[in-house]
Amino acid sequence: MAKISTSIIAFNQADKIEDAIASVLWTDEVVLADSNSIDATAEIAERMGARVVQIPITTFSELRNRAADACSGEWIISLDSDERCTPELRDEILALLASGPKYDAYYIPRRNYFMGRWIKGSGWYPNYRQPQFYRKGTMRYTRIIHEAVEMQNGQPIGKLENAFVQFPFRNFEEVLAKANRYSTFGARMLSHKRVSLWSALGHAMWAFIKHYIFKLGFRDGWAGFVIALGNFEGTFYRYAKRYEQIQAWPPLKTEPLRRPDRPTTE
Repeated sequence: MAKISTSIIAFNQADKIEDAIASVLWTDEVVLADSNSIDATAEIAERMGARVVQIPITTFSELRNRAADACSGEWIISLDSDERCTPELRDEILALLASGPKYDAYYIPRRNYFMGRWIKGSGWYPNYRQPQFYRKGTMRYTRIIHEAVEMQNGQPIGKLENAFVQFPFRNFEEVLAKANRYSTFGARMLSHKRVSLWSALGHAMWAFIKHYIFKLGFRDGWAGFVIALGNFEGTFYRYAKRYEQIQAWPPLKTEPLRRPDRPTTE
């Protein structure tokens, strides 16, 4: 059977990386692309038998591409530190390789757990990102965030039936941190757009409405509202940060302030 590598990207994920790696120890190789974490992420990964390569974050696409290049297997599972492989998905992948894959890349659904419940709405189930199981060398990631892919051979992409499980946020602080981090990367994608207060607010409101109403986020109570609000904030700050870049406001300058009854010495 073909060799399987698991590629994981991470930055300061010491609280999550052990469970992620534990779920793919059945693969032939685990490669952690660590972006110079300052916590114990790399040490935990090495202790569990993963091979750690240090790759600085420029864009998420570049990070994923370089992580894949570091893998030696013919097939790659792309895993994030907040994702877990299930026994059902493991068995489906092994059966697929044993019978001969029809495609060179496959989407894998994700089932998300947030605020103590499995999320059914908000566009989070079935939730797909880029193909997460693919033959090495057949696709490349593109875009700065929310990566797209380019198939090198022009073939269609298949879908697997069984899902990863994902634990995207431990708490609200992580929700805010992700909105901040992604909005910084996202601002770089707006270089060709006019940015105003109203465009920022309009896109942010649409992000909230899309996730809460059209993607049925209201079905998930508090969790659905928080997800929609997080999308509102991330979108608004993406435009606000781009506006800040365009304006390039100088810092406030002030003169030295002295007591009026104390003359300045020459």
